[in-house]
Amino acid sequence: MATAVAHPSNPAKPSVGLAGRRYDDLFFSAMALLILATVFVGFARTYYLAGVFQAPLPSLIIHLHGAAFSCWVLLLVTQATLVSAGRVDIHRRLGIAGFLLACLMVILGVLAATDALVRSGGNPHMDPKVFYIIPITDMLVFATLVFFAFRARFNPPAHKRLILVATVALMIAAIARWPLAMVHRNPIRAALFSYLFLLVLVAYDLWSTRKVYRATLWAGAFLIFVQQIRMPIGQTAAWRAFASWVLSHAR
Repeated sequence: MATAVAHPSNPAKPSVGLAGRRYDDLFFSAMALLILATVFVGFARTYYLAGVFQAPLPSLIIHLHGAAFSCWVLLLVTQATLVSAGRVDIHRRLGIAGFLLACLMVILGVLAATDALVRSGGNPHMDPKVFYIIPITDMLVFATLVFFAFRARFNPPAHKRLILVATVALMIAAIARWPLAMVHRNPIRAALFSYLFLLVLVAYDLWSTRKVYRATLWAGAFLIFVQQIRMPIGQTAAWRAFASWVLSHAR
């Protein structure tokens, strides 16, 4: 990030660029830690505090899925910390590994969703074929936003916002496992709750720059749009036929 030069008539005036960077470092590090806490609370009882590798998960693919997604959240915290520490060189090297991890996560996410479809192991209050659209579209949103984040890797403001919104797309599973009646096992309410992360990002944009970044607007709108239209689509005959086709081949 370029450093603004103080005006000669006011040499004591602080650099807006440096101030903005300090605020960004603090904000995105705090958001990464908040996401880490959200995921830990959601999966503590059944995964993290159950011994991870010894956790009673239904299949190997679910173990791999949990490990990969946990690595993503830890990488998010690490990357934010590296930027705050000024180690952008290491951040960029890890970014390549992060992109490859994201690709693996999409594959594992689809396989885990299909495994749950076969076991009828999704939400007990929903038809497994209808529920199948939730993790599939989560992977669609995540993959799309990570792709554009990778393209914008030399545009730090856009890049970090796209990565943050992409990670918010993964938050529903964790929030729906919180021990709160209003969201527990309710993916629709969990999705609405996850939008608080987007509202905080919008509020930060307005506070720090007096505008909302274009990446925040389109990424957040894309996330909300897909999540709001998927349930009506999931209840159509066409989607049920597709889910039945996947089920027949997965078995």
